Order: sequence, then structure tokens, then C-alpha cells
Amino acid sequence: QVQLVESGGGSVQVGGSLRLSCVASGSMSSIDVMAWYRQAPGKRRELVADISNTGHTTIADSVKGRFTISRDNAKNTMYLQMNSLKFEDTAVYFCAAAPDGFALDYWGRGTQVIVFS
Repeated sequence: QVQLVESGGGSVQVGGSLRLSCVASGSMSSIDVMAWYRQAPGKRRELVADISNTGHTTIADSVKGRFTISRDNAKNTMYLQMNSLKFEDTAVYFCAAAPDGFALDYWGRGTQVIVFS
């Protein structure tokens, strides 16, 4: 069983930055893929970015060039650096883990990000 806890959300002006963290219980090195998803009010949950244990990343087009995903297995922590935030980045951001690289078996409870003008 893996527990994921997100932190770092908050309110920020358009153009600002935030860094989200996701701490996993146990060893993150045994988890193949870690991911960030987000869900805005009235919208479906969508993939923001994911990262494999080999460092391969997938970044959604909507955040490409602005968001960076990384992981530090020694600290059992994944990060999402969000720069040049836009109003449409407002959402609850969730951390997820796919130990086998396919099924997202574990989810955090989310952290709220609000971008205001």
C-alpha cells in the first residue's frame, strides 16, 4: 500500500509560480511511473505530467514550457514546478502512482491551486 500526500498548493497571481510536492510512503524507487493530474471545477480530471523511474517525462501541451516534473527517489518525493501560471491552471492537483507503469493504483487527496488576475 502506498500513501501519497500532496502539498504546496495555494493562491497566486497570473504569471506567478508554485512548486507542488508529493511525498510517498515507502520507497518511491519501486514505483515505475509517478504522475500529476488536475481537475478544474466542472471539468474532467486530466493528465498534467508524468515521469518514469528512468526519468522519461510526458508533459501536457497546455503546460509545456511552463511546468516541469521531477522526482527524487532518495527523498520519496515528486515535484511539479509551475511557472508563468495562467488563470486556466486553477484546479485541484492530484499525485498518482503506477507501480507497474500502467495502472494508477494510488492517488493522493489533492492540493488546491488558485490563479487569480
